Amino acid sequence: MAVVNETIYIKGDANVEVTRPYATLGDLVQMECANPVVVPKLKTIKVLKFSETSAKHSHHNNSRTVVSVLKLIECIHEKYPGMSVQNIGAQDIIVTYENQQTAGQFVHWAKVACVVLISFAGSAFSIMAFNNDVDTSKLFDQIYELLMGRASDGFTLLEVTYSIGIIIGILVFFNHFGRKRFSVDPTPMEVEMRLYENDIQTTLVENYSRKGQEIDVGTTNIVNNHRS
Repeated sequence: MAVVNETIYIKGDANVEVTRPYATLGDLVQMECANPVVVPKLKTIKVLKFSETSAKHSHHNNSRTVVSVLKLIECIHEKYPGMSVQNIGAQDIIVTYENQQTAGQFVHWAKVACVVLISFAGSAFSIMAFNNDVDTSKLFDQIYELLMGRASDGFTLLEVTYSIGIIIGILVFFNHFGRKRFSVDPTPMEVEMRLYENDIQTTLVENYSRKGQEIDVGTTNIVNNHRS
């Protein structure tokens, strides 16, 4: 089947998750073409299939692979040899097959409680270590004695305002309190997480490429179970 003088635009994210043991072209990329008949037909094309071993053990070991955009173009040309393909998305797509088995409510809340306790304990330890390192209490005693002319009893307005200031500073810095944001800008945590995700994606793509495990032009569409 040939299509002459037709152009299709494809756009894919760097990371895609599927819940079936195979991935179609529609799962991996968004497509746009002036011919309304083309896109629905291309969306159903199977690009890769995870092996039975991957599907069987996916409940405890997620299967993952990397697909080159050239493989997607090859699949499109097999259906429409005369079609021009314009890629405006990622050049390599990380595909993760994950069986959607969610944990129970108890396990979920237990994980949340552990994260909260670890975050609270870690933050408290960091603040106390910093105050002890710079000897904040001694500094406050000196400031109080300098301003008031008498020795501090250890609990003054300085300690109270300092404690309140730490809370306000943390909220302003992280730009987040519960579900409320103080501005439209992303929080520092979100920025760091995106940078971390970008580093992970770059490392995965390079590792699969160097090991020859990337699904590229002319390679098999069956994905064996690899630990990532």
